[in-house]
This record gives sequence, C-alpha cells and structure tokens, in this order.
Amino acid sequence: GGVGRAVVRMGNNATTGPFAPLVRVTRDVVGTKRFNKIRGKAIALHSQVITSFCKQIGADPKQRQGLIRMAKKNGEKLGFLA
Repeated sequence: GGVGRAVVRMGNNATTGPFAPLVRVTRDVVGTKRFNKIRGKAIALHSQVITSFCKQIGADPKQRQGLIRMAKKNGEKLGFLA
C-alpha cells in the first residue's frame, strides 16, 4: 500500500469498534482455527446475499463489487474483523 494507507487483515487486534471486544473473546473461547472457519462462512454467506440483492435490482458486477467493499469497510468500523 501507499504512504498513510492502512492495511487491514483478518484477526487485526488493532481494530476498534463496538463489536471488537466480543469478536476477540469469541475467538479466544472457540479457538482461532474454528473462529476463522465460522467467520469465513459468515462472510461468504453475506457475499451471497449481496450478490442475490444485486441480481434482483439489476446492479452490474462493478456495483456489486462496490457493495462488497463497502460491507468489508463497515465490518472493519464495527469491529467484526478484529
């Protein structure tokens, strides 16, 4: 990335947001491997919902990708990617 550009990865402990503490506790309780598997399934399901929505409203692939990016950014802000 460029200067001043944050790189966010799954399991980022620096992530803040109202759900970050709950996400970290859940990961600690169920274990990182199982947690990442569950989170991966949830992200895939959410992407399927976005794709279905885009098909229903006639959005093109670029708009669909924009919605998926927006969902990821919102997830980061809310602390779901902590």
